[in-house]
Amino acid sequence: MNDDLGLFTDPDTRHDERARGKSDAAARRAKRRRKRTILWVVVALVLAGGGVGAYYGYRTLSGIGSYEDFAGAGESDVVVEVKDGDLVTTIANTLRDQGVVASARAFTEAGANDSRVTSIQPGFYLMKTKMSGSAAVSRMVDPAAKVVPLEVKGGFVLHDITAPDGGVTKGILSQLSEASCVELDGAQQCVTPQQLREAADNADPAALGIPDWALADVAAAPKENRLEGLIVPGLYHLKPGADAVELLKSVIATSLNRLQGYGVPSGSTKTGFRPYEVLVIASLIEKEGITSDFGKISRVVYSRLAQGQILQFDSTVNYKLDRPLLTTDDEDRAASGPYNTYQVKGLPPTPIGSPGKEAVEAAINPEEGPWLYFVKCRKDGTSCFTNSYEEHLVVVDQARKDGVF
Repeated sequence: MNDDLGLFTDPDTRHDERARGKSDAAARRAKRRRKRTILWVVVALVLAGGGVGAYYGYRTLSGIGSYEDFAGAGESDVVVEVKDGDLVTTIANTLRDQGVVASARAFTEAGANDSRVTSIQPGFYLMKTKMSGSAAVSRMVDPAAKVVPLEVKGGFVLHDITAPDGGVTKGILSQLSEASCVELDGAQQCVTPQQLREAADNADPAALGIPDWALADVAAAPKENRLEGLIVPGLYHLKPGADAVELLKSVIATSLNRLQGYGVPSGSTKTGFRPYEVLVIASLIEKEGITSDFGKISRVVYSRLAQGQILQFDSTVNYKLDRPLLTTDDEDRAASGPYNTYQVKGLPPTPIGSPGKEAVEAAINPEEGPWLYFVKCRKDGTSCFTNSYEEHLVVVDQARKDGVF
């Protein structure tokens, strides 16, 4: 290898004919100077290249060279989505892409000294096109701009429930309809409960995003109940202006992500039940007791099914009768068809409500124990668990004396 510069050869052992006649010390000093000079040149080039890269990176992030700004509070209404994990720069680019601000920099610079900008939450926001950067910042941090999300609570069902006194508890579809309402450019837009019911009952399951593990069961279920249990508790951000199928699909997609975190479908393999059956069991647990009793209720379900014993749950009868009652009578049990677990062996054909995280986890991991019977025995909802029917009857009598039911 030719090493005229002396970068790769030890100066103490290399014999250079050009340095002949000089002292060894002088030759070593000269070569070291050359090496230092070249190294400094290389360092300077690297730093220069890095500086150029950093400059262009800074331009990309901050929008240098592309600063434009509209004037005023904006023109027509537009819906903007902030996704989970979006940075301020991401939100700024979204606003620019949808014509809200003239440039991303107009938003970032207007909000540079407003700490609320870094706390903008995921969801949909009602904005306007052609807003100044400062107007867009003021609007984004105003709670009134955010579309109020739908909150689904544990045990709620798709349809409305009418109490004996005539009071109506709105079901998930009615709540979804109300949450879909928004005013855009002076016109009120809502998806009606009827439109949602039509989509829930008749839309192609694939178009609604039904997962493979639930497709066969959804197809076999009574159409008015086929989506029951697939919308679990929690907050749902709804896109204003979406139609019924789009709304249901977005809500189901969010719900399925939550179910995956709870262990459905992955955790069902160790239970002996299919994922959809686990969801049905979880809905029974949710309806039949309070959270502290979920694990024991799950064990009762498992034990009765294992022994071929009928479940005898009032909650399944009342589900089909659309009533929020604790108990049933013989007439009720004669009218609830496949949901009558006093007569039909096994699980009902669908979930009977919206199961929460704790209920799903209990359905996957039932508490160990010998129980076969339970009944609410305290006014706070706590249940008493027994191993025999005789013991169960004693507890029932005491609960009635105590005014529990």
